[in-house]
Amino acid sequence: MKEKSSIAKILPVMFGFFIMGFVDVVGIATNYVKSDFQLSDTLANILPVMVFAWFLVFSVPTGLLMNKIGRKNTVLLSMAITFLAMLVPLISYNFTVILVAFAFLGIGNTIIQVALNPLLTNVVSGEKLASSLTLGQFVKAIAAFLGPIIAGFAAGSLGNWKLIFPLYAGITLISTLWLWMTSIDKEEQEEKNVSVIGCFSLLKDKYILAFFIGILLVVGIDVGLNVTIPKYLMERCSIPLDQAALGISLYFVARTVGTFLGAIILAKYAPGKIFIYSVILGILGFVGMLVVSNLVLLSVFIFIVGFACANLFSIIFSYALKRQPERANEVSGLMIMGVSGGAIALFLGVVSDAVGSQIGGVIVLLVCLLYFLYLGNLFAKSDKK
Repeated sequence: MKEKSSIAKILPVMFGFFIMGFVDVVGIATNYVKSDFQLSDTLANILPVMVFAWFLVFSVPTGLLMNKIGRKNTVLLSMAITFLAMLVPLISYNFTVILVAFAFLGIGNTIIQVALNPLLTNVVSGEKLASSLTLGQFVKAIAAFLGPIIAGFAAGSLGNWKLIFPLYAGITLISTLWLWMTSIDKEEQEEKNVSVIGCFSLLKDKYILAFFIGILLVVGIDVGLNVTIPKYLMERCSIPLDQAALGISLYFVARTVGTFLGAIILAKYAPGKIFIYSVILGILGFVGMLVVSNLVLLSVFIFIVGFACANLFSIIFSYALKRQPERANEVSGLMIMGVSGGAIALFLGVVSDAVGSQIGGVIVLLVCLLYFLYLGNLFAKSDKK
């Protein structure tokens, strides 16, 4: 039976979003690994692919797994795998080991993203879902914002950027124990004979299909920016990596501010309208990034893009869950499979190498954002029903 919210139950679930944010360290890690091993953009961008390709493989099976062991236990499993991922780089530092570590991180993050969003519905009421999911993204954004700063401090002051991994391992362990000790009523089981084929049958619903494509692209934009911003700033402004890496933190500061305000605004106003305004603002931000080369102005436009994109994921996800709430676990698995869109980073690396400039990658991301004008129209139609 679904329980009403209480702070004691919400807090450990919300802290899980902080662990979810650890995956965004792949952006700055890609830049450090590229520098350490003198890799091309195409080869370096295999690292985010090793993270996000697993969303394509494990998302739907995780949705089915939740029907058997429950959402809370599935989240706990994800945290155990994430903890393991943080220990692997401590064994050795070479490109192969780092790929293995981020593969484990991708698997753990796949499972937590599939299970944690529906678990939130166990502790909050339905009308607060959009704002609660946005609040979760705010917590995730804090972790993403801190990642490049911690890695930069570890590299500059301690001489080893990889010290971020034992820190993340300790935080993951704390989160695991906190959630494990918290009593959360198990959700009512969804239909018994669910299957992978049945899950994919959800795509026959044109709205679910459109939402899935939306998740695919919004994550592609987020990861693409995470990986591209430092290289773009180095190219356009001729600054070193340690300084350019702060561009990622600026982007995540903007996302953090955006999700914080979004959690408040979405509790009062229609998510569909906020979505379309955000998309228009994001398009303007991308255009600004392409036409200026001054560091201050570029920083302003990076902030605008991060702010505009902050709430797109949670709004799309909330519409998907509300579309077929009786199949929330399957819908969640299907939507999180769209997080495999983060693998677009490899394509961006190929484009950048082909044109000899990071501008090519930024243009690809802008084209992806244009899709959301169509999605905003679907939200408007959905709200009228």
